[in-house]
Amino acid sequence: MKETAPPRVGWIRPTLTLLDREVRRFVRQRSRVFGALGQPILFWLLLSAGLRSSFVPAGAPEGTDSLTWFFPGIVVMVLLFTAIFSTISIIEDRREGFLQSVMVSPSPRIAVVLGKILGGTVLAAGQGALLLAAAPFIGIPFSAPGLGLALLTLVAIAFALTGLGVSIAWRMESTQGFHMIMNLFLLPMWLLSGSFFPLDGAPVWMRLAMEINPLTYGVAALRRTLALAGPDPGAAVPGLALSLGVTAFFCVLSLATAWAMVRARGSALP
Repeated sequence: MKETAPPRVGWIRPTLTLLDREVRRFVRQRSRVFGALGQPILFWLLLSAGLRSSFVPAGAPEGTDSLTWFFPGIVVMVLLFTAIFSTISIIEDRREGFLQSVMVSPSPRIAVVLGKILGGTVLAAGQGALLLAAAPFIGIPFSAPGLGLALLTLVAIAFALTGLGVSIAWRMESTQGFHMIMNLFLLPMWLLSGSFFPLDGAPVWMRLAMEINPLTYGVAALRRTLALAGPDPGAAVPGLALSLGVTAFFCVLSLATAWAMVRARGSALP
């Protein structure tokens, strides 16, 4: 008896279905919303208040205080936390058997990748945009081109971080292991991104680590887009064109890595 090939399924509908599922799951779990948005804001307020009188960023425009300097980095921290929390669902889906069902379905692997990444991107960029709306209230002026570029930068950073999270979570067996990787890898990645301190004045080895860290350029791009209506952040921050270019490459690399993980048949199965 002649075997029939499984029906071909397009990638758009499965992608949108997975995206919608990620958003609904996140919104229904209010603790995840609070954890992703509340902790970075609290961290920003306490840290900037404590260092306001003593911290002067090297190379920053005259009059820049810690509250203003930390703001772009805290927005990126919101993106990081939300992207990480959203990709933990991969481990939960594996335990519940949902991921196995998706992997044996005729849906293209690219739909699985894009559904997960776009779901996390929507959540992260949305929360980042909410925090970005507070910029005028702390003395960071907006210009129309700067706001548009800042939002695009948020989406790009969120996409890259979610893709990185998918790549890490895909082979993880437990949420405890995922949190360990986050503490050992992702948080230092944020600390060495120029969010907390600029490149100028850092030791040689640390400056090198910051220069090869792709998140450094995402923070720099956001910092420069916010500064289009204000003082230039100076030589302490990489240029806008370079920062946007590296961030775009980070997106492509994260997507390619996540796709390679998902395409490896059996890698998601127990």
